[in-house]
Amino acid sequence: MTTAAIYGCHGTGLGDEERAFFAEQKPWGFILFRRNVESPGQVLRLTDALRDAVGWNAPILVDQEGGRVQRLGPPHWPKYPPGEAYLKATNDPLTARELARLGGRLMAHDLKAVGINVDCAPVLDVPVPGAHDIIGDRAYANDPATVAQLGRAMAEGLLAGGVLPVIKHMPGHGRAFGDTHKELPTVHADLETLDAWDFAPFKALSDMPIGMTAHIVFTAIDRKRPATQSKKAIKLIRERLGFGGLLLSDDLVMNALSGTLTERAETSLKAGCDLVIHWNGDLPEMRQVAEGVGRLKGGAARRAEAALARIVHTPEPLDVREARDRFDAMLAGRLTAAKGPDVGEAQAPDLASSSAKAR
Repeated sequence: MTTAAIYGCHGTGLGDEERAFFAEQKPWGFILFRRNVESPGQVLRLTDALRDAVGWNAPILVDQEGGRVQRLGPPHWPKYPPGEAYLKATNDPLTARELARLGGRLMAHDLKAVGINVDCAPVLDVPVPGAHDIIGDRAYANDPATVAQLGRAMAEGLLAGGVLPVIKHMPGHGRAFGDTHKELPTVHADLETLDAWDFAPFKALSDMPIGMTAHIVFTAIDRKRPATQSKKAIKLIRERLGFGGLLLSDDLVMNALSGTLTERAETSLKAGCDLVIHWNGDLPEMRQVAEGVGRLKGGAARRAEAALARIVHTPEPLDVREARDRFDAMLAGRLTAAKGPDVGEAQAPDLASSSAKAR
């Protein structure tokens, strides 16, 4: 029986203490970060070792959005653009949608090859002027409709390649004036404004298999608790946003949350999150989280099973080289959906100017 947690690990291989802890706790899944990534062969050995430790084909997650948030990158994996680049490259939502789906399909190909089957993307947050740049260029656009269109395209590309998407950060992070890694932001917008702007992309993608919460206080929903730990906010996600999928907390270590890690885990699960994430691979911290986490059961277990059932085990056919050449050409503005020159001669664009340093 699995427990309602997703853990990271310390390095590029699995230590004996970690292996014993995972074998005992049997978390539902694992999440990888840059510290865990060196080469394709090494990542595949690590994902195999993690699954071996728990004795089943456990989900393995990663944040692979592109731009600042890309855990697998050069020299072994291609550099992908931030979310805003798709619309900027095409200046047309329909062509941008084709480009985003292709990007998602290529990312899925990269991830599946090394044993990763869940990507914490797409970002469905819609920025407002003056908001903190923690979202910034990670957003696909500056309006809810286009964010929903391009977010769905990215998600469908991932699904077609056998990787589950995770829509984030519910019910919306684009209005926050602080970084949840460092502090607890508070959003004072009224419910009508939130519904028309922040909630809209999440409602449009409510059929997605997995979602992730935001560590943000929305005073129109719950004046005291961030959405991750608010029964009122989780109820809103389920009912008003119509999300019936598996709901993950954002990382428990973020400074937006208070209390011990045990308390953070307990409070998030009691509020209605199905699973909690602890990312940094610190074993003493994971032991604290484990004290606040019980078995994955009831509705949460059913949602977890339903999410995994969405994994396509025979991915959509893909000519990887042609697809990558086409992706690069479209991104560089040398190819559109309407015309198809020889993409084999296209060169990969320099994305450095559109991507800030990854965090």
